[in-house]
Formats: sequence, C-alpha cells, structure tokens
Amino acid sequence: MRHTLFPLLLLLVAACGPRYGMRVPDKLVAKLPYESRIELLEAENDLALAIDRVDEANNETSRARDAIRRARARLKAAKDEEDRAPDEASREVARLAIDEAEARVTYLRAKQRLNVSLREVEELALRCAFARFELARLLAARKAKVEGSEKLQPERFESQVSECENETQKEREALAEDTAQEKTAREAWEVKKEALAKKTFDARASPYVENL
Repeated sequence: MRHTLFPLLLLLVAACGPRYGMRVPDKLVAKLPYESRIELLEAENDLALAIDRVDEANNETSRARDAIRRARARLKAAKDEEDRAPDEASREVARLAIDEAEARVTYLRAKQRLNVSLREVEELALRCAFARFELARLLAARKAKVEGSEKLQPERFESQVSECENETQKEREALAEDTAQEKTAREAWEVKKEALAKKTFDARASPYVENL
C-alpha cells in the first residue's frame, strides 16, 4: 500500500511549497535500470517514515483538541456541582474538582502548544526527507550515466539537504521552552489531581478523577 501511494505522496510533498523543493526530472528517473531503482528504496522508506511522523503529529494535535474540549466540559460540570452542593464537605470536594479541572485545561493547552510546534518541525523534517530522496535519485541517475543527469549539480542538492537539516535541528532545539512549560503544567495538574483523589479516597474509583 505504501509503495502504491508513493507517487501521490511525492506530489503532495512537492505541492507544499518551494522551500527545499528542488527536484530531479521524472523523465531521468524513468530511465533508471531496475538495479538502480532498488538503491532508492532506503531513501524512499525514509521519506515514507517522515510522512508517517507528520500524520501522527496531526493525530496527536486532534486528540489534544478533543481532550481540551472534554476538560472544559468537566470544568463547567465541577462549577455546577459546587453550586448544587448540599453541605460544606460536598462544596470542598467540588472546589477541589474545579482546581483539578482548571489545572487540566492549563496543562492540555500547554501540551497543545507543544504539539503544534512538534507538528511544524515534523513537516520541516518531511521536506528534508524529500530533499534526501531527490539527492538519492540524482546520484543514482548519474551513477547509471542516464543522459541529461550530467547537467544537474549534486552540490546544489547536497546543499539543499544540509540547509534543511540545519534548520530542522534549530527548530527542534527551539522546542525546549514549550517542552518545559508542558512539563511544569503537567506536574501542577498532577498535584491537583492527587489532592482530589485523596479527598475522594481512591483515584481509580472516584467519579471526579479521570486520567488522560
């Protein structure tokens, strides 16, 4: 299935924009002998894995969006529970539930900011994989002495790969702040969750406590 869809995926990547989009003409690759095409499998698999990582990053963003929606609903329910509480003990539990729900929303929003940043990095990494694939196609064409391949300069394709990988590395390093904020928010939420769990005796049985 992956190899059946691969030409379509290549078109998708190429259509995303001009950055790191220098390509080897398909008519040159079409002239490659079978043994040369086999040599492209590693770069092709690398590109397919990069596409998978972008898909997973998109899925994680969607899951977090749904989790935020549920968390906001839980917060509203906790506030309603406080208003309906018949006694002080019930109000105390409701207030703890509100604290937990607010911390949960804060954490999930921090997680979503990190998810979005990670998705952008994976999209850039996909461009790098595409650039590596094009370099592999060019080298295979030149190795097979395909007519016309001598007009393309490997140095330009190598530079495209290098520049993209350097940019990706910088973008990954820039994730440190979002990662730290996500960790801090999660730890704060876990403290509130534990406080609520203790008040309701058992986190596993409590109707107020829900794991992500």
